[in-house]
Amino acid sequence: MKWLFAVLLILLAALQYRLWQGEGSFAHAAKLSREIKQQQAENDRMRERNRILDVEVQDLKSGADSVEERARNDIGMIKKDETFFMIPAKKKTE
Repeated sequence: MKWLFAVLLILLAALQYRLWQGEGSFAHAAKLSREIKQQQAENDRMRERNRILDVEVQDLKSGADSVEERARNDIGMIKKDETFFMIPAKKKTE
């Protein structure tokens, strides 16, 4: 009878360890829940970024005005008979 009690006690301890520390434990489930929330936040951020990029692509495909604006801002495009004025930035004084 003593050995049966000892075996049952060891079995109970092993099951308790798995419940509190092992894979599928409460701590593991909480960690996975935190990781899911972080991944959902990252997915939302990337989804918004993709939406903005999609709007920009559609704008570039639909009209020459947006392409011209992009060329002026990014590579300094100047049309014929236009005058380019460059205003230097003020130097920082320390």
